[in-house]
Amino acid sequence: MVRYRRNRVAGGTYFFTVTLNDRQSRRLVDEIDHLGSAIRSVKRERPFRIDALVILPEHLHAIWTLPPDDDDYVSRWRMIKARFSRALMKGGAVVRCNDRGEYDLWRRRYWEHTIRDEADLRHHVDYVHYNPVKHGWVRRVDQWPYSTFHRYVRNGAYPKDWAGGDRACDDREYGE
Repeated sequence: MVRYRRNRVAGGTYFFTVTLNDRQSRRLVDEIDHLGSAIRSVKRERPFRIDALVILPEHLHAIWTLPPDDDDYVSRWRMIKARFSRALMKGGAVVRCNDRGEYDLWRRRYWEHTIRDEADLRHHVDYVHYNPVKHGWVRRVDQWPYSTFHRYVRNGAYPKDWAGGDRACDDREYGE
């Protein structure tokens, strides 16, 4: 059996794609408050910086930077997934468990990429922010509310009309 190995770098910056099992679901945006609460609570307990984030109906992309002495993004994602799932169940949603006793809401694996340099970071931040347009949810990046794009605009990193509805990113694979 092939053992999957993740690249873990203390203090590293990582790009993630995390997906629900049901690719037709809208749970992440329909339950955005629960997802935000799960992320914030884990972030308080196990600090990390969110460099970029976009939440789509059935998947999300995130770029995190971990503290200098820490490489454990695995447990952070496990905690976020579990807390979101438990919050849904508390609200009356049915969330089944799989044979391993894990909540079956999420895909077990997720895509992770270690950011190599500033150019790689810029490319992935652009990809994160352009993703709602890529998937056809909106025509312009600024129309999607669940994105750090708006923070980048406030900080002057992007103009509000960045990408203007034209393709800003190429079609390289980023874990979807």
